[in-house]
Amino acid sequence: MAAELSGGDLSRLRQLNALAVIRALQGRPSLTLTEVAKRTGLSRASTEDVVRELLQKGWVAEAGATAGGVGRPARRYRFRADAGRVLGIDIGGHKIRAVVADLDGEVQHGVHVPVTPEMGRLERLEAVDRAAAECLAGAGLTGGDVWATGVGTTGLVDGGGKVMLSDALPEWTGVDLAAHVRRLAPAPVLVENDSKLAALAECWRGVARYAKDMVFLLAGLRTGAGLVIDGKLHRGFANASGEIGALPVLGWIRAQEHLAAAGEDTDGEAVSGGEAGDVFAAAREGDKAAVAAVRRYVKDLALGASALVLTLDPQMVVVGGGFSRSADVLIEPLRRELDRWCIRTPEVRMSALGDEAVVLGAVRLALDDVEDRLLDGRTPLAVRP
Repeated sequence: MAAELSGGDLSRLRQLNALAVIRALQGRPSLTLTEVAKRTGLSRASTEDVVRELLQKGWVAEAGATAGGVGRPARRYRFRADAGRVLGIDIGGHKIRAVVADLDGEVQHGVHVPVTPEMGRLERLEAVDRAAAECLAGAGLTGGDVWATGVGTTGLVDGGGKVMLSDALPEWTGVDLAAHVRRLAPAPVLVENDSKLAALAECWRGVARYAKDMVFLLAGLRTGAGLVIDGKLHRGFANASGEIGALPVLGWIRAQEHLAAAGEDTDGEAVSGGEAGDVFAAAREGDKAAVAAVRRYVKDLALGASALVLTLDPQMVVVGGGFSRSADVLIEPLRRELDRWCIRTPEVRMSALGDEAVVLGAVRLALDDVEDRLLDGRTPLAVRP
């Protein structure tokens, strides 16, 4: 005889069923009750009960009826992606990005505010405030309209949203980003390392959507990594997973110096303007100094990447970050280096999201929090009319 469900069990079951129905409807124009039941595995009666409850709460709306056929037309239902909004923020060395997205993750408005790597803590936080305020105003919202905010930053981040360590930005170690951003939008604020968020975005909207195990390489003015294991972002015990670049012998700390050194040839004449993009462009044209610099850079990048591949045996390696625009001169050399060191070389792909990966990962982080709160009923979510 089956054990009876307690009140708490029944409540949990209702929450799980509600989330299953929402996920079935998300990203689709509309579905009938029969179609929702088929996608969720619920009975038609249970599906009808859940949809009725979601209609009352404002998460779902009727979308007309299916014309044709015999008998009364079947009613159709859609997920109300406009019921709430989330905010995503990417705090970088050269730019602060802020976007507002709906509950389907579609960006409604975005703002870029330029900054410099040399900026101190106060200046950078002021730029964060400006980007968030301009983004919300451009979307016709206030901070109170935001259901959750995701924030991406360089460095190690603790579970409470404070930067534990950052070598890339001056005065950034110790910044309590969660507390700071909550002054602008009082809903929950989730803060995460930028490489991890880029990995999350690639699995959500990028080239790794069908990869359960993936290594993301952040290739830019800094080198970092994000790991996805069994379809989930891997953070580690103290949120420090992927920080393999901390080992000097692997070369990630010095990797970008090879590209900077290619800014001058043996006569001291500038051949690439000192900019990494120009070095890649020169290598593309066959410039010997630039080709050699890119080769040295890839060798250093590949050493740490090989260690991660040998440890995790991922399905895919995705290269993103600022240098991802130069895929044509990076991917093949990287693949050859991985062939040298790895027992099995995974598929190597360039990011489909480019510079937007971190801010989209921040949006996904915020949406995950919204779904978690819907699931366990911790915090009521005020649906927009």
